[in-house]
Amino acid sequence: MAIGPRLDLRLGQALVMTPQLRQAIKLLQFSNLEVAAFLEAELERNPLLERDEGGPEPAPVEREAEAPAPALDDAGDTLAAPGEAPLDADFSNVYDPGGSADGAETTPLDGARIGAGGRSDFEADDRGIEDHAVERRSLRAHMAEQLRLSPGDATDRLIGSCLIAMLEPTGRLAGDLEALAANLGCPLERVEAVRQRMMRFDPPGVFARDLRECLAVQLEEKNRLDPAMAALLDNLDLLARRDLRRLREVCGVDADDLAEMIAELRRLDPKPGAAFEAEAATVVVPDVLMRRAPDGGWTVELNPETLPRVLANATFHARIAASARTKEERSFIAEHWANATWLVRSLQQRAATILKVAAEIVRQQDAFFRHGVSHLRPLILRDIANAVQMHESTVSRVTANKYIATPRGTLELKFFFTTAIAGTGGESHSAEAVRHRIRDLIAAEDPDNVLSDDQIVLLLRREGVDIARRTVAKYREGMRIPSSVQRRREKALLV
Repeated sequence: MAIGPRLDLRLGQALVMTPQLRQAIKLLQFSNLEVAAFLEAELERNPLLERDEGGPEPAPVEREAEAPAPALDDAGDTLAAPGEAPLDADFSNVYDPGGSADGAETTPLDGARIGAGGRSDFEADDRGIEDHAVERRSLRAHMAEQLRLSPGDATDRLIGSCLIAMLEPTGRLAGDLEALAANLGCPLERVEAVRQRMMRFDPPGVFARDLRECLAVQLEEKNRLDPAMAALLDNLDLLARRDLRRLREVCGVDADDLAEMIAELRRLDPKPGAAFEAEAATVVVPDVLMRRAPDGGWTVELNPETLPRVLANATFHARIAASARTKEERSFIAEHWANATWLVRSLQQRAATILKVAAEIVRQQDAFFRHGVSHLRPLILRDIANAVQMHESTVSRVTANKYIATPRGTLELKFFFTTAIAGTGGESHSAEAVRHRIRDLIAAEDPDNVLSDDQIVLLLRREGVDIARRTVAKYREGMRIPSSVQRRREKALLV
């Protein structure tokens, strides 16, 4: 047999990850904010793309009405009032004599005359509520203002400024005071004296070195730091272990006095600076909207406020393509036109895929929406992928960073995917539903008969949930619920 180079022709199929395919996969996983930022960059880069300035079109809707439910009232329906124009009327052709189109001024409810220039006395405030947000002042700025108003010379103000720079977001003081005194060239006693004075600033307890000192300052401000309370502050480790018997011996008080002292500590703020550094809560805008249908089913639709709206400008493309002269110009136009049309199709496919997956999740979790979290069924990505005939990775990307507004609140799509826990009767249970049941059992337990993990296991098995004690302990610790011993000590304080 001769050995040498030769050419062979073979046919085969392979998946090629083109840049356009990577872009479509990336868009599928993006949240609505990330998609908006991506489109802004594309609008700047591609001259053939333009923003759709038209009014919001009705979002695609999928109905799920297989499981009947009691009919709802019509309080949320909006019907056309008698005498209104039909929905297909062209309101641009409707003429209102004597209206604003004739130059007349309109009078709002508050009596303000608003014309082309607004009210002449500038008393009307047309700003929205979002324009009235109060600017939050930082902790350091709040402390610096009090330092400027406090008595002391320039050296004390310099020491105070350095202490303010060493503040943590919680209000605790980080850093070495001895090193600070050495750097400033002043005695450590003077630095400590300034710190002691600044601990009385508002809120009291800031600039403390530890929890005991922070609570002690707040108790001094309330004139509640007696010897018994000081002994309690010196033994906070015993309080953390709920060792009430030892605390009564150390403080020299009875059970009632100790319960009152602990209640006094709970009313204090262990992190007095946290309120200044707290960030404003981020409002989650849902990608999918869900509501009840009049026939008892569910209606699922995309949120039109989050739908990306871009168009490929065919008119502009035809005009510049006809005027192209060189090969580079024609190549530039063809490449950007292909990218624009592909992006528009990718966004349409993204919207259809999200709607399809969300509708299937609603269908499979129908019992949860009707009866609550105790009826949340076990669900994995494969279940949805098989139902909608997609790959599991596609379903995973669709459900990432996407939210749905439901009658039970705005939830992430990942929330509906939970592991299964075997049941004694053969039926599996959702791990989230089991955690919810454990929380309910502990919340309803008798103070004189606190449930141990073993007792919770027995109660769950009577309800058909086959669960191990270590699993109950793991779920309980994940929900930050203390053990039965600690709960018994806590409930003894409340008696």
